[in-house]
Amino acid sequence: MSDLPLIQADRAVTPPAPTTVTRGRGRRLRLLSRTDRVVITLMVLVPLLLVLGLVWLPALATVALSGTDWDGIGPLGEIDWVGARNYHDVVSIYPPFVPAVQNNLLWLAALFVVATPFGMFLAVLLDKELRGSRFYQTALYLPVVLSLALIGFVWQLIYSRDQGLLNAVLGSQTDWYGDPHVNIWAVLVAAGWRHVGYIMLLYLAGLKGVDPSLREAAAVDGSSETSTFFRVVFPVMRPINIIVLVVTVIESLRAFDLVWVVNKGRNGLELLSALVTQNVVGEASRIGFGSALATIMLAVSLLFITLYLFTVMREDKQ
Repeated sequence: MSDLPLIQADRAVTPPAPTTVTRGRGRRLRLLSRTDRVVITLMVLVPLLLVLGLVWLPALATVALSGTDWDGIGPLGEIDWVGARNYHDVVSIYPPFVPAVQNNLLWLAALFVVATPFGMFLAVLLDKELRGSRFYQTALYLPVVLSLALIGFVWQLIYSRDQGLLNAVLGSQTDWYGDPHVNIWAVLVAAGWRHVGYIMLLYLAGLKGVDPSLREAAAVDGSSETSTFFRVVFPVMRPINIIVLVVTVIESLRAFDLVWVVNKGRNGLELLSALVTQNVVGEASRIGFGSALATIMLAVSLLFITLYLFTVMREDKQ
């Protein structure tokens, strides 16, 4: 009985209140230091200013100047507004425009129908972990790190009329870069050589991310390797397919370096990008007219870029 008061006394003791951090103190702990705020502000502000100054402002200025007849010499206050006249002249009375559009479409078709499937085929082969696959990957991707201008000089060793490898093999004297009937095809081979390596790398990365269980399940069902790729693997790589489509279209529109090195986009190698350069920085110096051509290219590019962004955002929501 003597222990009972002690037990009751222990029960009567209230437990200590838990230590809590006041809301104000917690808020102060979450605050960043002045240096952190400055660093974060610079990390956001500097790229934003660069994008606005180097991408958006020139793009908007190009669209605005496409409605003028400015020649780039007089002050901005003397610019005359001509509305859609430049666009009408581009389509109706500018002779190089139609061949340039045809060549751009031909460029797109060659990359999309020939170079892209061949790059995908090489990616499928290299995905099998063949012996020496690392060497093949490096060799096939090497042209991608080279500029198209440098590729034009490299292929000059093959296409040269007097000392070129191709003429030595065929026993001909064809001027592959100078003949307007064949130079577009010669340039497309050189451009496709570079494009194949780029597409191969994209599809190889996509194949590495495909769940192996999908292929195993298809093999159990008796599906052949070819059927498995086109019915199972290829649909799974839908994001890669969209990227490849957008990249191919943009590559065909911004093709410039190679044809400019060959003959400055003339004599059968007219492209929209070359026409823009000829009118903006060439001897004509027709800023408004060249801006109209550049705006047309921008509109076509935005169409496919918007399609890509819409697809990506929809998949992120799902």
